[in-house]
Amino acid sequence: MNFQQLRIVRETVRRGFNLTEVANALYTSQPGVSKHLKDLEDELGVELFVRRGKRLLGLTEPGKELIETVERILRDAQNLRSIADQFASREQGSLTVATTHTQARYALPEIIKQFKARYPQVHLALHQCSPREIVEMLLAGEADVGIATESIEGVPELVSFPCYTWHHAVIVPKDHPLTRLPALTLEAIAAYPIVTYHEGFTGRSHIDEAFAGAGQSVDIVLSAIDADVIKTYVEVGLGIGIIAPMAFNAVKDSGLALLSAEHLFPGNTTRLAVHRGVYLRDYARQFAAMVSPAVDPETLQKTLGGSA
Repeated sequence: MNFQQLRIVRETVRRGFNLTEVANALYTSQPGVSKHLKDLEDELGVELFVRRGKRLLGLTEPGKELIETVERILRDAQNLRSIADQFASREQGSLTVATTHTQARYALPEIIKQFKARYPQVHLALHQCSPREIVEMLLAGEADVGIATESIEGVPELVSFPCYTWHHAVIVPKDHPLTRLPALTLEAIAAYPIVTYHEGFTGRSHIDEAFAGAGQSVDIVLSAIDADVIKTYVEVGLGIGIIAPMAFNAVKDSGLALLSAEHLFPGNTTRLAVHRGVYLRDYARQFAAMVSPAVDPETLQKTLGGSA
């Protein structure tokens, strides 16, 4: 039994049992992948995969039991490397952060600027992706930290911490009739075509819930993952926009007005997540504490359950 066999087992599950994709991901050949899997099964004395001819269809019962141990062994091996790196060079290394466009564009720039000033020798990789992809990257060990408003809370394998709470706001052209109302209502908003976030992004579910709860049907004429796109189409007259207020800049967005809607939409909490059992180096713990006031960098590792 060796680490390459274990990596192939893990990657086989992650790639939906497609051995061609496994071989490409691990820079090896498909026959080599098949041989490693068969050798491991022979050594263990059980079949790990359900087969139809040469195709793998899924995990057997022993395979399902094994995969959790495989993940843990490979995660602990990475932790060993991280611990060694921590003591060999405390302020050098890499940090991979997976987050959404909204967080990367509007919430994180100042934090990242401060972090890079403090740790100039740490290479920081920022991946912009959907909340679901963020969870997948964390579970696969491809990201150290994930930051999003959706999806990451309640995942058993992850530990998450609140960063900040916010409410959606409405944007309209400056001369729009809604700017003259004493207070916005869902009924008044629903009277216009709406441009807002795509489903699964930036609290969109709370927008839908608010209108549904009030019995209001809405005409969402365009959805996007990027607030800059939403603002662009509001400016050209496609409809009114519903966005995260941190995406509005009074100077840059001078042709638009931002209308408070805190009384209409539920609050959204942006959260930071880390995989349980993972060893985070000091600079990663400090980054987490800079993003979330709920993180104590001194006790974070104990909370994660990895080696302190």
